[in-house]
Amino acid sequence: MVASEAAPFVKTGGLADVLGGLPPALARAGDEVAVILPRYRGVELYAAQRIYDDLPVWLAGSLYRVSVDQVVENGASYYFVNCPPLYDREGVYNVANRDYPDNHIRFAVLCRAAMETIRRIYRPQVVHCHDWQAALVAPYMRHVYRTDPTFAGLKLLFTIHNLGYQGIFAKSALADIGLDASLFTPDTLEFYGDLNLMKGGIIFSDWINTVSPTYALEIQTPEYGFGLDGLLRSRAHVLSGILNGVEYAYWNPEHDSFLPANYSIDSLERKQICKRAVLEEFGLPSAELDRPLIGIVSRFAAQKGFDLIAEAADSLMSEDLYLTALGTGDPAYEQMFRDLAAARPDRFAVRIGYDNPLAHRIEAGADMFLMPSRYEPCGLNQMYSLRYGTVPIVRATGGLNDTIDEDTGFKFREYTPQALLAAIRAALERYRDKKSWRAMMRAGMEKDFSWSASARQYSALYARLIAGASPAAAA
Repeated sequence: MVASEAAPFVKTGGLADVLGGLPPALARAGDEVAVILPRYRGVELYAAQRIYDDLPVWLAGSLYRVSVDQVVENGASYYFVNCPPLYDREGVYNVANRDYPDNHIRFAVLCRAAMETIRRIYRPQVVHCHDWQAALVAPYMRHVYRTDPTFAGLKLLFTIHNLGYQGIFAKSALADIGLDASLFTPDTLEFYGDLNLMKGGIIFSDWINTVSPTYALEIQTPEYGFGLDGLLRSRAHVLSGILNGVEYAYWNPEHDSFLPANYSIDSLERKQICKRAVLEEFGLPSAELDRPLIGIVSRFAAQKGFDLIAEAADSLMSEDLYLTALGTGDPAYEQMFRDLAAARPDRFAVRIGYDNPLAHRIEAGADMFLMPSRYEPCGLNQMYSLRYGTVPIVRATGGLNDTIDEDTGFKFREYTPQALLAAIRAALERYRDKKSWRAMMRAGMEKDFSWSASARQYSALYARLIAGASPAAAA
């Protein structure tokens, strides 16, 4: 696998959770797995082995000398590309919310280093690339390395984690990354006059997949396709979706060390201890434990549906509920939550920032978890919520639609504040029926979205590719 991040080494989002959870699950199932990623500043490697001290990586006539360190984590090998001029920086992709202008070079070197690792260190049967940062492996393999026998017969799988981020750069970037100008056409890497790296992964890979079955269908529509829906429809015969998994070793109320009280499906009364603690931590009246508590843990961004909450804010304030929100992002949405908390400090509270222990406590202490996303490729928090007996209220999109049903949560389809409020009110009404609510909690806790289930599907896909999927035709 080739990717830009992997938990627990480096994480900025859900991509890291996939690269931290899927490879070990595949290893447990009997596959041999290696992941190659950059060695960023601050990445602490314990028991690392230097396996290549001076790996030459050529890019557009420039030589990048990199070293490669190996760490074995839960049965999977992680190869770290050391190139301090490119990766020893304050941020992973950006600093002060501004992308590094040479990101195309940084991740082109990662992709070329992956090719050299395959040539000299580790020869796989399938190369599995994740998102635009790893997409260049495909055009490199099909063009730059097309006469190298090392790569004969290797299959390419490209996973789209979020089509909203495609790696778009100016046309001049094509020369920087060592690709021929013949690849700058509408049928290849050109995208409305710019260079689109994700297109390379989509066009030149043997198979494309996304992180949920519904999202695989959605990205073929203009609403969710971000300009690539036509291309994806043309490749629909090699496009599928596999749900991400959950690492229950870290997200399980039975042994979660961040909680004031652990509980299980057989001791749900102890969840009230967690609820009281969350209310107190947010400065809300903890005496009203019967009042339903809705939790939010998210990036504060339009993609996540916070414009709907803004439009529904006045109506929300009239409902008999508590709401706690944790996150950071768009200043307008941060201010929206501050305004809600200021207007009704007895009902609404917000914490701006990233706080993983508090995120665990919200999952455990809330009665309901709100995810009104405009689009959500997979989503993880709704699956965490199910395991914690916290009933999700979600928009029926992407992985939210695939993981929540009428027995475990509440869904709305229209992207309107009215539909959002209707779903919240339906949940509040069901909450008053304690027997029915307890049954919904139990149904959610019994769901299994572990990585082992996802790994079985990926392993089967790899086997089909190895057995005979036709290689993508080089343009």
